[in-house]
Amino acid sequence: MLIAANKAVYIDYTLKNDAGEVIDSSNGGAPLAYLHGAGNIIGGLEKALEGKQAGDELKVAVEPADAYGEYSAELVANLNRSMFEGVDELEVGMQFHASGPDGSMQIVTIRDIDGEDVTVDGNHPLAGQRLNFEVKVVDVRDASQEEVAHGHIHGEGGHHH
Repeated sequence: MLIAANKAVYIDYTLKNDAGEVIDSSNGGAPLAYLHGAGNIIGGLEKALEGKQAGDELKVAVEPADAYGEYSAELVANLNRSMFEGVDELEVGMQFHASGPDGSMQIVTIRDIDGEDVTVDGNHPLAGQRLNFEVKVVDVRDASQEEVAHGHIHGEGGHHH
């Protein structure tokens, strides 16, 4: 069965940056399960998997535009510590939900703390990076009507209700 829209796809993968460092991997765990065509994985990888089948192995380099986007300096802001009302201890790496420029909710990460000044970054940690995947297609099946309606795969390696 070929990978196409509304197929349940199971992949083993290793993700590396351009320096060859492993960023993420399914190695040692269950395969990643996703609903093809539902935007469950980054667009560049989904496009590369289209038409593949169980047993296929591929290496895919995904450019930032087809992954988490280019790094945007506009998403970095300096805030006063008082903006973090109710949080006693602030630490670099902490993440918070914040209102984005378009009013949507986004996650921001504290990048630096200097006295009362807190630098937050709304970019995805992998924004601006080429992502290098080694992928093996483990299985492809028809998604159930419920999975299609929910927009994700249920059960092993997928979403659990």
